[in-house]
Amino acid sequence: MAEARRAPVKDQADVSGARALIVEARFYDDIQDALLEGAVAELSAAGVGYDVVTVPGALEIPAAIAIALDAAERSGKPYDAVIALGCVVRGDTIHFEIVSMESSRALMDLSVQRRVPLGNGIITVNTDAQAWARARASELNKGGDAARAALTMVRIKRRLAKA
Repeated sequence: MAEARRAPVKDQADVSGARALIVEARFYDDIQDALLEGAVAELSAAGVGYDVVTVPGALEIPAAIAIALDAAERSGKPYDAVIALGCVVRGDTIHFEIVSMESSRALMDLSVQRRVPLGNGIITVNTDAQAWARARASELNKGGDAARAALTMVRIKRRLAKA
């Protein structure tokens, strides 16, 4: 297996005061706790406020994001970024492929169509051990990675808006 490599983020423009939405799938509660912890730590360190919406599984994440984005726009408090968190563990059927591919496809569609900075922290794994290695902040910290990705996109969006 290839080793995880994180390129340092060069753009460290201030994003404090931004608002983020975390939509988490609570299918695997304990793994989800670790993913959420990593994401929240990154947002808090950047001074970014956040709301958390919980859904049953990964397939519900994109719809919840769309609903929340619309509600936030109507209230005059739009989100600057979205972080999707969940875990899909391979089983004996093709359900794994459907859930992992369709949730990712829908997230990409939302991000591009709505032009919303999005960090995809839905981990797709073969085993519980792989899930834990990706979820824990002391290991691969995929929740934190998803938050960092979203914040990087916020910086890009803000920089290009000024151009």
